[in-house]
Amino acid sequence: MPKYVAAIDQGTTSTRFILFDHAGNVVAVDQKEHQQIYPKPGWVEHDALEIWERTQRVIRGALDKANAEPSDIAAVGVTNQRETTVVWEKETGRPVYNAIVWQDTRTDGICNELAKVGGQDRLRAKTGLPLATYFSGPKIKWILDNVSGARERAEKGELFFGNIDTWVIWNLTGAHVTDVTNASRTLLMNLYTLDWDDEILKLLDIPRAMLPEIRSSSEVYGTAKGALGGVAVSGDLGDQQAALFGQTCYSAGEAKNTYGTGCFMLMNTGGKPVPSKSGLLTTLGYKIGNQKAVYALEGSIAITGALVQWLRDNLGLIEKSSDVETLARTVEDNGGMYFVPAFSGLFAPYWRSDARGAIVGMTRYVNRGHIARAALESTAFQTREVLDAMEKDSGVTLTSLKVDGGMVFN
Repeated sequence: MPKYVAAIDQGTTSTRFILFDHAGNVVAVDQKEHQQIYPKPGWVEHDALEIWERTQRVIRGALDKANAEPSDIAAVGVTNQRETTVVWEKETGRPVYNAIVWQDTRTDGICNELAKVGGQDRLRAKTGLPLATYFSGPKIKWILDNVSGARERAEKGELFFGNIDTWVIWNLTGAHVTDVTNASRTLLMNLYTLDWDDEILKLLDIPRAMLPEIRSSSEVYGTAKGALGGVAVSGDLGDQQAALFGQTCYSAGEAKNTYGTGCFMLMNTGGKPVPSKSGLLTTLGYKIGNQKAVYALEGSIAITGALVQWLRDNLGLIEKSSDVETLARTVEDNGGMYFVPAFSGLFAPYWRSDARGAIVGMTRYVNRGHIARAALESTAFQTREVLDAMEKDSGVTLTSLKVDGGMVFN
């Protein structure tokens, strides 16, 4: 009799495998980081094969810790960094290029070109999204335009595209699928039909044969092979939507904010898409089996926890991320200095991919403590802007905000 359910949590900086018992308690968890690749300013890549290798390692790691077998697991679900784009060979499973990460801004030129007709919001009515470097569609186009032979092979049906959920599920089961939440982050899915939009595919010159089948967030997609042999793979939600669902935001007006690499505030808006006039995204919240889809408004902030990592890795200001709190507490205030962490442009509510990071208000008085404090405050300032936009768009005053993510320990 299976004792556990399992989750693969494939994030921007690491992959985790978690076993839960019937009461929802964590029985075992294993986690591994993967490499962040920065080939040029504004470019961010991952090695998709490394991510799959890490996924297999953490599955084995958690099973060993719990002394468990695949037969002890009733089902496994996948959650993932959402817009990160992989294109791979159908026959061999080899990616034709590194995964292009959601933070990457190389598709700026593609987005600007598309915006010449109808502006940045030309696809918003159908997709709920502005034309921005954040989403998968322009990244697929970049790979097809820039990787030798990729376009011809895609047109012949030899290449597959997926966000990381699709990549992991394909490697687990051989099924080429995604769910509505991940599909809604590609700039290619129609919010109303919940299917790929042929007009947009034509506009971006993306062959439909590359794209996975869009399914609900909760159904059996296939049976796992390998380390999870025989386990039903039966859940798929983009990481922020998984947090919305996991934080039990099941009623319209309930919201959550995840303080992770970036910050993502989502509010359940019920069974209808709510168009945004304040720079938010209209997105899918979740779809359970045959039930109707639930929609959400999202305020996406590109850089929050990643700024703390930058203080650690690029400036050597702290040794580990958790040290930032101690350092920030050495001062009373920010000393008049402010951080605008637009390393990947500015997301909601501005959508300016040409913006770059700035530190303002520096004087001789400012020290390391002020820099750490201003870095943390930038997360709060950005979150406040999104919250104000959300209340304005929805006409709902938020009664409660549920929070999660690594930064909430601070």
